[in-house]
Amino acid sequence: MTVALFVPCYIDQLYPDVAIATLELLERLGVDVAYPDGQTCCGQPMANTGCETDTAPVARRLVDLFADFEAVVCPSGSCVSMVRNHYAAYFDPEDAKFQHVTSKTYELCEYLHDVVGVTHLDVKFPHRVSLHQSCHGLRELRLGQSSESMTPRENKVRKLLNLVEGIEWVEPDRPDDCCGFGGTFAVNEADVSAEMGRARIADHCDKGSEVLASADMSCLMHLQGLIRREKNPIQVMHVAQILSGRPLGAA
Repeated sequence: MTVALFVPCYIDQLYPDVAIATLELLERLGVDVAYPDGQTCCGQPMANTGCETDTAPVARRLVDLFADFEAVVCPSGSCVSMVRNHYAAYFDPEDAKFQHVTSKTYELCEYLHDVVGVTHLDVKFPHRVSLHQSCHGLRELRLGQSSESMTPRENKVRKLLNLVEGIEWVEPDRPDDCCGFGGTFAVNEADVSAEMGRARIADHCDKGSEVLASADMSCLMHLQGLIRREKNPIQVMHVAQILSGRPLGAA
């Protein structure tokens, strides 16, 4: 199977090592990866602010770009959720390209867990780690169980990280609270967003975590900004960086 690597615009511009780590990890696991040129934003920021006429051509471009691949893999739960759960507003439901791309687009950990079936990783990361579970990942992609749900679900992200030797898990009190980012919410409600982020950071720091890990770099971007400005004793890393063998501080 040849999969297309979909790199979100903010990762491309601000955190390219997350994309590189994703590519290295997939290739190390024997996946044939292609990177289609001309990728742009998935359209989520425009959609979140109600700019549907601006979102539609971006969504159509993404579908056209990835339609010929057997699967699409992306290291961002929020972008994958946009494609899978919200593109229907911009396409005819019978559109074959739309049906294929939306049904075959996977978040990275979801793809490794459900499709590749990874059971071993020759990687060490001897640090105290706590996991931030993004809202999109939990509540729209079902990568784990959220506290408001009674349906048991395996935590796919944590199961993969459990394959890494040396991780010492640190458990926050509120493991599935929102970080406060929410894309344009962080702009429109900056004070609320920052306070929500501070609450998340305090929860992880108070438990002695060295590394706040997540499968969504957008959450980590928000939290990292607060951590740096307020000089909190914790670092952030994307799950792909840990799984690919990056040392502490790679983000």
